[in-house]
Amino acid sequence: MILRRIARPMLAAVFVSGGIETLRNPASRVEAADPLVSKAADQVIDKVPEQVLDKVPDKVVDKVPTDTESLVKINAAAQIGAGIALALGKFPRFSALVLAGSVLPTTLAGHRFWEKEDPKERAQQQVHFFKNVGLLGGLLLAAADTHGKPSAAWRAKHAARSAADSVRDTAGSVLP
Repeated sequence: MILRRIARPMLAAVFVSGGIETLRNPASRVEAADPLVSKAADQVIDKVPEQVLDKVPDKVVDKVPTDTESLVKINAAAQIGAGIALALGKFPRFSALVLAGSVLPTTLAGHRFWEKEDPKERAQQQVHFFKNVGLLGGLLLAAADTHGKPSAAWRAKHAARSAADSVRDTAGSVLP
């Protein structure tokens, strides 16, 4: 449908351009994300059972980035890649889910309007926060879009019903 061919690139454009800008100039986003990343990293490490950490080789743990700048850049790369895929209509549902997953930390780290004391800055951050909430809604719609075809769950349920009907009919013709 033509609407999808127009809407997807429009939705993806903000992520591709924002991701490129973040890779070029990550400093401001790193500064904004650092308190959230530090808090989240401490909470995650504390909740991982020691049995799990003992089973993971140290070389793997050492390669997982935990510094804020690397995480910001990974998020930017995910936005660029998934944004381009969504714009081109390649794996659109998956791409939309990746973008939805990337917009959450971006919104929570970058637009904490409730922490701002200056009324103008608070209002500006609130606008950006709710703009991102709107983008998240659009991404969720894109992720749920089946192009007018039945979803995999519906098709599986329909196939199961059809198979059950077939078994019932066969059993009815074989049994007296």
